[in-house]
Amino acid sequence: MAAESAGVDLVSVVTLLGAAVVAVPVFKRIGLGSVLGYLAAGLVIGPFGLRLFSDPMAILHVAELGVVMFLFVIGLEMEPSKLWAMRRDIFGIGLMQVVLCIALLPLVGVALGYPYAGSLIAGAGFTLTSTAIVMQMLQERGDISAPKGQRIVSILLLEDLAIVPLLALVAFLAPGGEDVTLVDRVIGIGIGLGAIAALVVAGMYLLNPMFRLLAASRAREVMTAAALLVVLGSALWLQLGGLSTAMGAFLAGVLLSESSFRHQLEADVEPFRGILLGLFFVAVGMALDLKVIAGNWQLVAVSVVALMVLKAAIIYVVARWKSKVGRAEALERTVLMAQGGEFAFVLYSSALTFGLLGPRETALLNAIVIISMALTPLMLILHDRLKPAALVSTEGVEAPDGLSGQVLIIGFGRFGQIACQPLLARKCQINIIDDDPEMIRAAETFGFKVWFGDGTRLDILKAAGAETARAVLIATDKQEVTTRIAKLVKHEFPNAVVLARAWDRAHVLELIKEGVDHHMREVFHSALALGGEALEVLGVDPDEIEEVAEGIRRRDAERLALQTAGDIYSGRSLIIGNAEHTVQTAS
Repeated sequence: MAAESAGVDLVSVVTLLGAAVVAVPVFKRIGLGSVLGYLAAGLVIGPFGLRLFSDPMAILHVAELGVVMFLFVIGLEMEPSKLWAMRRDIFGIGLMQVVLCIALLPLVGVALGYPYAGSLIAGAGFTLTSTAIVMQMLQERGDISAPKGQRIVSILLLEDLAIVPLLALVAFLAPGGEDVTLVDRVIGIGIGLGAIAALVVAGMYLLNPMFRLLAASRAREVMTAAALLVVLGSALWLQLGGLSTAMGAFLAGVLLSESSFRHQLEADVEPFRGILLGLFFVAVGMALDLKVIAGNWQLVAVSVVALMVLKAAIIYVVARWKSKVGRAEALERTVLMAQGGEFAFVLYSSALTFGLLGPRETALLNAIVIISMALTPLMLILHDRLKPAALVSTEGVEAPDGLSGQVLIIGFGRFGQIACQPLLARKCQINIIDDDPEMIRAAETFGFKVWFGDGTRLDILKAAGAETARAVLIATDKQEVTTRIAKLVKHEFPNAVVLARAWDRAHVLELIKEGVDHHMREVFHSALALGGEALEVLGVDPDEIEEVAEGIRRRDAERLALQTAGDIYSGRSLIIGNAEHTVQTAS
């Protein structure tokens, strides 16, 4: 540390938090993501930047608890039945990817002139993808619970399991390691399996009774302490059994996923998880040894490119061949998982202890892994910007051609489906268009005829019967699309009455400006009705509830007329008032 005094720890904490608070919003604002922001913050304040810290590995060991807690939270989302359903992905796709990577990645080291034993350890370490970075990227993209995200989680789980045989491999390859008997290896595997079994039994029969007992005490801080105890205790137990701490936390989460205390546990752990995971990325940034990179930049550059390209090729082939996923998903998985990970540090440190790697080789490998981790967010941004627009299959759907009817409905989502029902009940002649083939095919299974077409195109509107329609009802999901269609319809078909779905008050004002005849905020009346039901629960007379609701509707219409006439709307605020008071709030 930079100084030795009683206040050093507090200064360190303030420095770490300050660096993250400054860097992360800046990087997210310029579109580079939070992970790269944390890494950059660590590099700036670390021993190769401002030198505010001299021992990043000490911080890294503590910050790894963030990864542990992250896996616990993920485990809470994985019910045992869901995990069982993923078994083929875990032991099929995951196992194949790990085996191929361990077999082929060492060839990079051999090609660069290093001994096979060291190259094997280097390649095996790079096989282990960064759980922290991939999970964070999936979370930011909202893909963790999606099928493609679940397949990636399956592979990561298998890689966490792989750290055990890889550490055993280090011991075997070490000088004198051949003397380790088969019995010793079987005992080691048995201890690991026994630790898992003991944790499962404890989770099934002890955890829920413990939390029920603690909940009865009504001591919130004790529940939080118990949540941390379960996470860290499970991680420690599997670590003592020779497995990864992250795997222990994940299993604890899975065992509690069907517990009635699940949401409380997640709320208790989440603040610690977020802070420690951010601290982990900062510590990884600190650990990037710029002197080693500068002195061996050609070797580092070649190694990073070669390892990432070869691993990417393996991931892509496995995704296409074994997973049988489409090209787009395979490419996205490749970009997300082509880096080394935090468990490589553990493996390389063990190899250093056993004499398989020297200090220089260990520092180089750590730098290679960290650079690959730092490149992942950049590669993902590049992937998102360069990937072609998703091709939409229009097989089985028809475009409109020469239609006519009383009403044209544009958009058949949740709003349009309900809006068309009164018209159908009165046997009105309606035409419906939507630009989502999947929605059209689903509608046909329920007896609805929906035509495929983009409502922002004049030729589609004419083909769908807008010229003869007495009313055009716009029910699209995106407010900017609704506004564009409203403007086009009012300009090209002035005789049609335009009715539009509005997102909020600001959108209403936009639609009025474009000349829409009728508008409906999608949540206004439903929210008002729900508030009325709350009054009914409180015992208010139904007639009085209707009177209150009518008063709110009337005042809302009056304010809207004032805003339209006087242009008093500004920004994202609106005025909500009643007979007693007026307040300013967000729309």
